[in-house]
Amino acid sequence: MAKIALIGASGNAGSRILAELSARGHQVTAIARHPERIAPLEGVTPTTGDAGDRHALATLLAGHEAVISAVHFVASDVETLVGAVRDAGVRRYLVVGGAGSLEVAPGQRLIDQPDFPEAYRAEAARGAEFLERLRAVTDLDWTFLSPSAEFVPGERTGRFRLGQDTLLTYSEGSRISFEDYAIALVDELESPRHVRQRFTVGY
Repeated sequence: MAKIALIGASGNAGSRILAELSARGHQVTAIARHPERIAPLEGVTPTTGDAGDRHALATLLAGHEAVISAVHFVASDVETLVGAVRDAGVRRYLVVGGAGSLEVAPGQRLIDQPDFPEAYRAEAARGAEFLERLRAVTDLDWTFLSPSAEFVPGERTGRFRLGQDTLLTYSEGSRISFEDYAIALVDELESPRHVRQRFTVGY
């Protein structure tokens, strides 16, 4: 059991990660702008917090063994989040990443493909920038977990593959459920295998 701070605990990915952490017996400070949207779960303390306020966020993060960030990149700032984790004295930092920076061929990112959906371009671009900034961070034990291209509600099957920097695909495309993504992220939290690395999960 560990004491974890989860930023963005009420979102699509965040709520599934929160459920997975709770089910495994962790104590979680679940941080969101609207904590009333957080489901009541064992070991979970809903907490009001703003990912854009470095000082206030650092105060909330202090005393935890790890921080998980599950906030949209267009609604957050890498320097603010990394700074808050650093200010709080927490070394382990896990980030819910994006698929846009994954490669579909050597040197060719998903976001740069002509059929990449315009609706997701801004978020994907900010996610790629976030990853590049993290790669320069040497004083935190960070991990950036990229989902597959389709990151959607589904089942918790426990059956998925892990990769590094290349988009994972299968017969039906490129997909991972929020529920199975949460398993992969909490597995990494409990048994770190990708410290200061990006990895990806998919079917």
